[in-house]
Amino acid sequence: MFPWISSPEAWIALATLTLLEVVLGIDNIIFITILVNKLPEAQRNIARQVGLGLAMLTRLALLFSIAWVMGLTAPWFTVLDQAISGRDLILVGGGLFLLFKATHEIHSSLEGATEDAVGPVKATLGAMLVQIALLDVVFSLDSVITAVGLASHVSIMAIAIVIAVGVMLLAAKSIGAFVDSHPTIKILALSFLLLVGVTLIVEGFDVHVPKGYIYFAMAFSVGVEMLNIRMRKRQVRPVKLHKQIKQ
Repeated sequence: MFPWISSPEAWIALATLTLLEVVLGIDNIIFITILVNKLPEAQRNIARQVGLGLAMLTRLALLFSIAWVMGLTAPWFTVLDQAISGRDLILVGGGLFLLFKATHEIHSSLEGATEDAVGPVKATLGAMLVQIALLDVVFSLDSVITAVGLASHVSIMAIAIVIAVGVMLLAAKSIGAFVDSHPTIKILALSFLLLVGVTLIVEGFDVHVPKGYIYFAMAFSVGVEMLNIRMRKRQVRPVKLHKQIKQ
């Protein structure tokens, strides 16, 4: 059934591809986390799980229609001597949507006093799932095309996608709770979405941006913010002890 099962190279490809899919899925987790926080708390876990399930189904669907996906890289038309393909249109459209959503969410977070009146009650589960499904297509497209370049067996790619989504399902709730309890992390995550949105638009115009630089910048920013959170906790503790002594 799996002719590659006795091949060490195939297992290395599976491990590499799984790790890559998890890394590429971080964008999905951040986006889903930001969106589901608009829902009532009772619906957030369901939306998170369904959203990641849709991400897996989208990637598998694109994978099994691989000829069509790779055909999207062929030029459809030309604008100002720039060849535009179906993939380019999806990347630019997805990037613009990410810029809009991230900017809107940053505004809502910073101007929270005016948003509290309408709050998460206005958000519906169906509307959130539609937005998640649309962005899943954008996030999945590059992921599948990258997978095709790394592995020669469709079954390896499919297994890597399923494992990666399983890992994301386990981590999504913890990541969501952490982001929800730390407003600065939420703003940082939204800034990442702005960065990803700009990257998608640039790549839609055939300007390659090495993903390593982007993920390093994200990891460095998160590392600095983790240090800031620890420093703030240490500054708060003496104040609490001082109040207890006075009492």
